[in-house]
Order: sequence, then structure tokens, then C-alpha cells
Amino acid sequence: MCQKSILLIACLLLASCSPRNVLSRRLASDLIQLSDAFKSAQSLTLQTGIVSNQTYTAPEYLVLQHRGWITVSPAPCPAGLTPAPCWDILLAPSGVETLRLLLSTQEVSKPTFTIPLARRELIDITGISKQGSAASVEFTWRWVPLNEVGAALYSGDQRYKSTVGFRDYDDGWRVVLGSPRTEQPLEDALKNPEPIF
Repeated sequence: MCQKSILLIACLLLASCSPRNVLSRRLASDLIQLSDAFKSAQSLTLQTGIVSNQTYTAPEYLVLQHRGWITVSPAPCPAGLTPAPCWDILLAPSGVETLRLLLSTQEVSKPTFTIPLARRELIDITGISKQGSAASVEFTWRWVPLNEVGAALYSGDQRYKSTVGFRDYDDGWRVVLGSPRTEQPLEDALKNPEPIF
């Protein structure tokens, strides 16, 4: 018993025994989940009033219209708004009711507002490849809807696979967040994930 305690204390005092110096699946998971890029929520900036065809045909607007949260009618394009045709987008009564729970009354009355939709959830670290002080970590994740609008736009069943770079510094492993680019930064890995079917 006393010998185990001495070994534990000795290990804690040595830097090489620090959990941060060994890139385990647990450490990789913790570092990814604590990063600002991973924690940032997905949101939708909704524009009401007259919009271009390009804005109106975005998948998010079509889902909102299908759910009855917005109404759309053809409208003449103001000067400089392209491509034609243009559309007048209004919140339907059910859309006002749905968004009233998510946003302030002042925000909903603006022509453009942002709706929080979903947050990321790490499912599993599926692999770690190390080479010297660099590593690549492959992981799976999904979107977890934050509300009714998020649930309409994001399926919690869809899984994504991403790979992110890690670097070993004097104080332990860190997620690569930006340049220099020897590995893929987390922001890029999350923007273009590979869907898993």
C-alpha cells in the first residue's frame, strides 16, 4: 500500500507521467470538446422582407416554408438585388410563435435576426496517428438540435467524421487551431466533415 502511494506521488511529480503528455483518446476527446471551434453553436441568420432568389432557394428557407413558419410571395426586385426573381418573406403566425420562445420580441421584429440551431456532440475518437510531435486524430460527431427550428434543420441521427491535427508542446498536446498548416485545423475539420451513412 505504502509502495503504491510512493509510486503515485513520484509519477505525479514527473512531467512524463502527466496525462497531458500522452495523447490518449481521452485527452484528445477532452481537448476537442473544450475548443471554442467545437463548442460554437450552429445558427441561422434569417432575413425577412424582399430577398433574392439565391437567398430564398437556400435549403433552410425551404424547410422553414415547408413547416409553415414563413410565408413567401413573389415581389419585384429592387435595384441592385440579383438574381431575379425576388421574394417577399414574412414570418407566419406559427413562425412568430415558435421564434417568440427563442428570441426577444425586439429581435423577431427586425428584418434580419439569428436563430440558434444546434451544438456539436463528440461521439467517439476513432483513431490517433502520431509522428514525432505531430498527430492526426479522427473522430465522429453529430449535431444536437437546441430547439424546434434546429430539429427541423438538423437530424440528430446524422453522424460526421472529421480529422484534426494535434501538436506536442513543452506543456503537452494541443489541438491545432490555425496556421501553420502541417495538419488540418479544427475549424476546417468541422466545416467540411465527411458524412457517415
